[in-house]
Amino acid sequence: MSIVLEQVSKRYGDQIVVNNVSLEVQQGELFVLLGPSGSGKSTILRQIAGLVDVDSGRIELNGRDVTHVPTQKRGVGFVFQNYSLFPYMTVTENIEFGLGIRKVPRADRRQRSEELLDIVGLSGLGRRHPSQLSGGQQQRVALARALAYQPEVLLLDEPFGALDVKIRAQLRESLKAIQRELTVTTILVTHDQEEAFELADRIGVIDRGSLVEVGNPEDLYHRPKTEFASIFLGGGNVLVGRRDEKEITMGAASLPFPADAPPHDPGAPVRVLFRPETVILQRNSFKNNGIYNLGQGRVIGQTFTGSAKRIRLEVEGLQGVRALVPALHYGQHATHIEALVTSAVGDDSQFTDGELVCVGVKDFHVLDPTGLKLLICYTPTDAGEAATAFGLRLAQAAHGPAELLAVAPATEAAAKLREQVEAVRAKCEEDYGSRLTTKVRSGSSPAEILLEAQEGFYEMIILGRNNNPGAKPMGIGATAQRVLAHAAVPVLLVSEPRDTIRRILICTAGGEPGKSDVRFGGRLARRTGAEATVLHVSGHQTSARERNRVEKHLNQAQASLRTLGVKSNIRIEEGPALNGILQEAEAGDYDLVVIGAPTPGRHIGQDFATQFISATSRPVVVVPMQK
Repeated sequence: MSIVLEQVSKRYGDQIVVNNVSLEVQQGELFVLLGPSGSGKSTILRQIAGLVDVDSGRIELNGRDVTHVPTQKRGVGFVFQNYSLFPYMTVTENIEFGLGIRKVPRADRRQRSEELLDIVGLSGLGRRHPSQLSGGQQQRVALARALAYQPEVLLLDEPFGALDVKIRAQLRESLKAIQRELTVTTILVTHDQEEAFELADRIGVIDRGSLVEVGNPEDLYHRPKTEFASIFLGGGNVLVGRRDEKEITMGAASLPFPADAPPHDPGAPVRVLFRPETVILQRNSFKNNGIYNLGQGRVIGQTFTGSAKRIRLEVEGLQGVRALVPALHYGQHATHIEALVTSAVGDDSQFTDGELVCVGVKDFHVLDPTGLKLLICYTPTDAGEAATAFGLRLAQAAHGPAELLAVAPATEAAAKLREQVEAVRAKCEEDYGSRLTTKVRSGSSPAEILLEAQEGFYEMIILGRNNNPGAKPMGIGATAQRVLAHAAVPVLLVSEPRDTIRRILICTAGGEPGKSDVRFGGRLARRTGAEATVLHVSGHQTSARERNRVEKHLNQAQASLRTLGVKSNIRIEEGPALNGILQEAEAGDYDLVVIGAPTPGRHIGQDFATQFISATSRPVVVVPMQK
């Protein structure tokens, strides 16, 4: 292998920027790291170059461990987005700069610069200064300079980001030709999907510091394994149906469960991807073999993109089907999908807004199963065992993977704790199999829980808490308080387990802050098959205008839940919020209560979430506000 990364990590404070990345790039390969801004891809590139230190892991270039080798001794050429040319030097002098530092004879430097100017298409421009060149020409000079001393590895960090579309296309073509001619192993970082598809031999998809998926461009587009890759790479429709014997049921529609699809348990959620160009729209019912009917759809919007039109449809037959893409809007009462059709004038595939059409799909792909990914924090206490029991019940109902995490205060205590955790896992082996894993960490419990949640991409943290109103702070414990304050995902606090998960109470504010509560509560209800009640408690002297706003919010909440296939009802109560929610939770004997996260900046004992958690023995999910 030319480039090997083994569990490379980088952290700035509590923020994980690169998360245990392992990667192998072949000799002569053009590999693209693709991901959104802030995903950590540029940091990985700079770690390979030696410009950023590695916290843990190792980096190997052509069989040589360079993890702690200085940049200038790694044999790496680096091209930045901003070119970084010396303005007072000519083009030739810029290209020869690195060779001069390496004491290469003048004649050899001149010969090499002339060869590279010819390769990058700038012959005859060697005496110009960067200010006399266009942006595209400057980037070619930067590329020539990086190649001047014949590096073993070429690294390019968003090299075309500052250029216009036409110049970028020309430079991509040139880069690929140069890379093939010189057979230099290359890693290019970009957030541009078109750029990645055009250039890459293989693509590595990065999200939040983790390498999500690696593959050739066609496989990643047509047959991705993960939800993130399917959504980030190109336009797509991702709907969640359920496995039913040999079929995938999606509302009134059904698709055959492919023989080569990843295994799914009966009744488990199945995420189905179909690209907009595979959606077939016609005015008459389908008679062609090989087209799967999704039902009738109403055209609700069209976007002209030049050669094609992107059509958005509302499909009533997919009622109760959760759409991951296009994302479900708050209050949306029917599932939306997108189709891509030709924009040719006079074509039969031209439709008008509001028109009813038959919707079918000629090709689809089943993603790997996931379910709700849970981090269950185990402690050998009554509260810890209650949290473990309830968390495992939730994992089983939601058909998702779970990890039992135990944190030992010191390394010497970890072995005993590991035995206890493994004993719990062994008891659950028959029910959960490989979906249940275990881990023991050493250190501060809140810090290690938060770190594991980041590293493992968990969707919910489950903690035990002692049901002791006299405890400080406010009866929920220091660990729970710190986790609640810093967690980016919902946190479930359990003091007493429940035997069932049949009724969920979603306590929502009227407006934007309450949407996160409803969305996550609805997801839990859908996963577990529970009935949901959406509750808003208003003050004693609520104005008519305020009440209308709350009623609108709750009606939208119920519409959103109905679209998910969740049976629900709404309630508005008057009086103090804390008492109103506590009374409803007890009167309705709810198995789970969903509330919003503690208000930032409030002292312990003053924020509503902490007071409510302290006052009830029921499991409570605290949902952070979406940013």
